[in-house]
Amino acid sequence: MPGHHPARSRRTTERKGDVRERAILDTCETLLEHKGYDAMTVGDIAQGAGITRGALYFYFGSKQEVVTALVARTVEHLWERSRATAENDEPRRAIAVAMQRTVELWNEHGLVMRTAIDLSLTVPEIGELWSHTADLFIAAITAVLERAGVQAGTEPEQASAMARVLCWMIERTFYHASQESREKLQKASATCEHIWLTSAGLTT
Repeated sequence: MPGHHPARSRRTTERKGDVRERAILDTCETLLEHKGYDAMTVGDIAQGAGITRGALYFYFGSKQEVVTALVARTVEHLWERSRATAENDEPRRAIAVAMQRTVELWNEHGLVMRTAIDLSLTVPEIGELWSHTADLFIAAITAVLERAGVQAGTEPEQASAMARVLCWMIERTFYHASQESREKLQKASATCEHIWLTSAGLTT
């Protein structure tokens, strides 16, 4: 049909949808800080994003879905920042860069990360997402340990088992440190980095 450009119209709609979805997630993160997960409502999120409740339900079916999407966006940022370094860099540099990027993310989005951890046992979607994310990082840590010369395998002194312990240690350490101060986060990072380096046999 002359003058009709369905592809261009569809792209425009998608861009507008992306902007609205980002506004919803940004509002959700702000509300987590000011009201908390339990007190926050779908109406609050819609109002903060400048849309109606009905419009919000076009993107997300519930408050849980909004928070799950927010967590997914946050951990995706961390994975994007860390993946290439963890998979390819020399082990000592890979560890240092991974820990620094973890500090940066927890400084920027610590409340989202803590909310994900808090809800991971009660909201199945968040629990599955958090577990999958942990598996990605365990695999990346395993690769770094193996490049450093740690034997591959799942026995206690082998790379895969050590990586699992390191991953969950980092999660717990940052969870608690992020509730105090940026200085505590930096100290937590240094501690975790030292333990990771020791596990990889890189401290001598």
